[in-house]
Amino acid sequence: METRKPRHRKRKAFYFFIGFIVLMVIVRIILPYVVLHLVNKNLATMKGYYGHVKDIDLEIIRGAYKVDSIYLDKKDTITNKQTPFFAASMIDLSVEWKALFKGSIVGEVAMQEPMIRFTKDKVEPKDLAKDSSALKELLDDFMPLQINRCEINNGRLQYIDESTKPKVDLQMTDLHLLAENLRNSYDSAVVLPATIDASANVYEGTLTFDAKANPLSVSPTFDMSAELKNTNMVKLNDFFQAYAKIDVNKGIFGLYTEVAAKDKKFAGYVKPIIKDLDVLGKEDRKDNLLQKLWEGAAGTVAEIFENQSKDQLATKIPFKGDMDEPDTNVWYALSNVLQNAFIHALQPTIDNEITIGSVKVGKDENKTFLQKIFSKNDKGKKKDDKKEKKKDKKDNKKND
Repeated sequence: METRKPRHRKRKAFYFFIGFIVLMVIVRIILPYVVLHLVNKNLATMKGYYGHVKDIDLEIIRGAYKVDSIYLDKKDTITNKQTPFFAASMIDLSVEWKALFKGSIVGEVAMQEPMIRFTKDKVEPKDLAKDSSALKELLDDFMPLQINRCEINNGRLQYIDESTKPKVDLQMTDLHLLAENLRNSYDSAVVLPATIDASANVYEGTLTFDAKANPLSVSPTFDMSAELKNTNMVKLNDFFQAYAKIDVNKGIFGLYTEVAAKDKKFAGYVKPIIKDLDVLGKEDRKDNLLQKLWEGAAGTVAEIFENQSKDQLATKIPFKGDMDEPDTNVWYALSNVLQNAFIHALQPTIDNEITIGSVKVGKDENKTFLQKIFSKNDKGKKKDDKKEKKKDKKDNKKND
């Protein structure tokens, strides 16, 4: 009898173990379908949006799962018309082991071939914020952990305006983005612990973006630079015809910028450069007379403000201020156009002059020549107000 009990217990434990393994296998088989059903139900009931996922694959050992073929459309609540907004061939969500070894439980996201599409009726700040929050809500639903690392491969950013003739369709393709340490899970002593690096193709040109930031700061705190090189302006003719009513027969566009921000203050500059611009040529022979006159006027203006020695049109627009009241110095921009046209050409590179230490806003800023002519300072306004008050008093005495 004593020998049977241990055997009976061992056999019972063995059956329990086998049953547990079988249960886990069944759960593993069923769980993806349950998760897929719940996800699609949630995507179908999002206010103002409708989405769907083709499949979900769990990788329990790796602490991850993959979302296969997802899309999220904007949905008109009245007509039920759907407009593509976001899509991706694959989204991989997992625990970030690098941060886990540092003692932080955070996640990482990798997207393959994501597409984000903005339409004209959705580019107002409020609508853009709504779309951004919807995309964040989508990621939050998929990833219960805070995202510390995000990578995008072969992405596409698109802007469409179907109300114009011709229709405007601008695209940024082959986008690659890598953002790390977004939750400050390591290197916590660094002022700007997060890094964001990106590159993309823009109509035969290349865009590069580099930034360091502190995403956990109360106010935006970052130091970034970006440059766009060798964009073929001819490829943007639908945009120019729709908004400026001109054709570009030749031209190379570049854009260089640096921006830094902290304590609700920001400073930076934007430096656009156009080379070999031609807005009137053999390709315009079929245009009507008014179109030719308009394009001729545009070409003449460009020629006037063009640096003749380097055959380029460029300016540098610096800006600084408070995020609650941003203000770009328009007169300074205009004076820089004149300076570039008649004195020197700007070099097509980032100037490396803006850092987070540049973010200081003084009470009195240096004014350009044109500002001094066309604007008045506060002291001048006060003096004018005093003169007007004295004049009114004298007039009142005479009348008495």
